[in-house]
Amino acid sequence: MISKKIVLHFSHRLIDQPIVYKLVKDFNLQFNILRAQITPEKEGLMVLELSGKKEDFNKGIEYLESCGVKIQPLSRDVLRNESKCTDCGVCIPMCPTEALVIEPRTRKVHFYDKKCVACEACVKICPTRAMEVHF
Repeated sequence: MISKKIVLHFSHRLIDQPIVYKLVKDFNLQFNILRAQITPEKEGLMVLELSGKKEDFNKGIEYLESCGVKIQPLSRDVLRNESKCTDCGVCIPMCPTEALVIEPRTRKVHFYDKKCVACEACVKICPTRAMEVHF
């Protein structure tokens, strides 16, 4: 079984297509929509946690690519700018998945991108704008 958080970018011509439905029906994949932003006649962006057998997962990704969907791992889109971060810890209680934690000994903030769901709570609260989202 494989589970990955991915970002799907798709053009306006695909907005009314049952793309996610086909991932379930044709490739036996499970999904959890973490975020979706659809602008009619422009573009769509969807952050999914996609799970299933590795073979089915790979076939599902091939299907998405054949439809013209641009796919990338979520970890490429949410970044912590080390040079801007002052380790103030304001972001820690805002993170619902504990992707941001403070090390008790050093008081340094650590970001675990694999836990992140791109909710952007940290982006809004960070006084130095150290957390960045690039969709």
